[in-house]
Amino acid sequence: MGGGGFRPGGGPPGFGMVVQKPKDFRGTILRLLRYFKPHSFRIVIVFVTAVLSTVFSIISPKVMGNATTLLYNGAVKKMKHLPGGGVDFAAILHILVILGILYVASSLFSFVQQYVMAGVAQRTVYELRKEVNEKLSHLPLRFFDSRPHGEILSRFINDFDNIANTLQQSLTQLITSIITFIGVAAMMLTISWEMTLIICLTLPLSFYITRTVASKSQKYFKAQWATLGQLNGHVEEMYTGHTVVKAFNHERRSIDDFEELNEQLCDVGWKAQFISGIIFPLMNFVGNLGYVLVCIIGGIMVTRRAITIGDVQAFLQYARQFSQPITQMSSIANVIQSTVASAERVFELLDELAETPDAPASTVIESPHGDVRFEQVAFSYKKDEPLIQDMNIDVKAGQTIAIVGPTGAGKTTIVNLLMRFYELDGGKITIDGVDITRMKRDDLRHMLGMVLQDTWLFHGTIRDNIAYGRSGATDEEVVNAAKAAYADHFIRTLPNGYDTILNEEASNISLGQRQLLTIARAILADPEILILDEATSSVDTRTEVHIQSAMNELMIGRTSFVIAHRLSTIRDADLILVMNHGTVVEQGKHQELLNQDGFYADLYNSQFTGQTVQEDAAG
Repeated sequence: MGGGGFRPGGGPPGFGMVVQKPKDFRGTILRLLRYFKPHSFRIVIVFVTAVLSTVFSIISPKVMGNATTLLYNGAVKKMKHLPGGGVDFAAILHILVILGILYVASSLFSFVQQYVMAGVAQRTVYELRKEVNEKLSHLPLRFFDSRPHGEILSRFINDFDNIANTLQQSLTQLITSIITFIGVAAMMLTISWEMTLIICLTLPLSFYITRTVASKSQKYFKAQWATLGQLNGHVEEMYTGHTVVKAFNHERRSIDDFEELNEQLCDVGWKAQFISGIIFPLMNFVGNLGYVLVCIIGGIMVTRRAITIGDVQAFLQYARQFSQPITQMSSIANVIQSTVASAERVFELLDELAETPDAPASTVIESPHGDVRFEQVAFSYKKDEPLIQDMNIDVKAGQTIAIVGPTGAGKTTIVNLLMRFYELDGGKITIDGVDITRMKRDDLRHMLGMVLQDTWLFHGTIRDNIAYGRSGATDEEVVNAAKAAYADHFIRTLPNGYDTILNEEASNISLGQRQLLTIARAILADPEILILDEATSSVDTRTEVHIQSAMNELMIGRTSFVIAHRLSTIRDADLILVMNHGTVVEQGKHQELLNQDGFYADLYNSQFTGQTVQEDAAG
């Protein structure tokens, strides 16, 4: 068998490396096997072809030994001038033909095995990836808010790649390694049990060397991955913050830190690779000891005519192959363990609680007006930390509702609850008298337009980003929306105008310009209820005046929720809700709240006098 799965000088894949162990190996394996059920017939083909390919490969040394015996006997008879001496070319040719057939058949079955298994592996991962993607689209916002996005991407990309590679390569290698080990052992016993015993006596020494080297190299591999993570983190941090680094003259310090981490990585990486790399020279040494002993004993047995020279040659080839499947299986065991851990992480994603399904008999508001009512609403992000309790808000159609308060008061939470990004713990929210839990989320969100403080634009043209607000929008409607948002002028100053391509982070335009595009998108959507979460916080004062005018036009006849820190922008609101610690502590119009000289008055005055709101006042 070939050593295609090995790294030159570095051991087999998975050897010596830190392996993530699964919590429930057996359960995860059984669950993963269920995905193979639709491919049962192909799996049988893979197994049969693997067996046939390996068997033909194992038989070949024995047949080649027959040719060696034939040549040897012919040469001996010729030297002794006995009848039948010399080379029997016809018999040799016959053996060579048989060998050719065996090699071709072995390669053909191996090709079929790899071809079929590649299809099974990719199709299985395709179905699994499709299932996970479907799951992600039904997970609540709470799931994404509570986990780093990098971790979710890692499960969706790295773990799937790990599973696919193992299913396609390591699984077939494991099958062939087991068959090879059993087949080679059987062939060796049929030739000579004495020589087989000698080879078996070298196995404990090989296992001892493998275990000793693995235990020493693993700590260096662990240090290598830890240091590599620190180095990558340092490079990413310095790259994303290179302007700040230059502004404070920290280039030298950054380079010194990089060189220190790079030196550590070089040191532990060299040790890890060197220690793991010496296993093959050591195992070759042990194998050569057995090889020499077999040659000596085999030679003695040939002289005593207890065995043919061809069988000795075949046995030596089998001896070379005998330890290889053991090494392969030990390395593949690590790879499979890591793969099962990846599968476990994927299954954990599939087992996450999905968002509450839409009501079977959903209600559709044919002609929405925009009446919004919060009735005894209770909500908390964490069960033991209540945020909103017994909230009651009554908003009439067409009113502009401003929501103000310090950071963490629960302003954005109201929006999340209205959009059904989060589900209520108690109470209900109605639109035109209809409980939003009785509506489909698509129908609910179709009535709502949203502009967030954190802009989101995708890689594509400016035209496509604005048109994202409404499917089927014409170019004229896109331009009109941009004009209403005061974005048309700056768009036309760009080299390609509306066809300008935004990069992945839209960093080729300013933050204020990005905000204008998101406002244009909301204008194009033409929603019945408008939600503005700090929509003008990223633009300059002059642009803010223009946008405020556009917003005032847009909000005419629409129910609007405006979250603002700049209290000067919400003076004309029909109702101002002042929130603190998840509770509406004051409500009324601007002048009414100022006259109360309470919490709102403190917030408002602090923005113009430079005074800060004291914590005791906030309470």
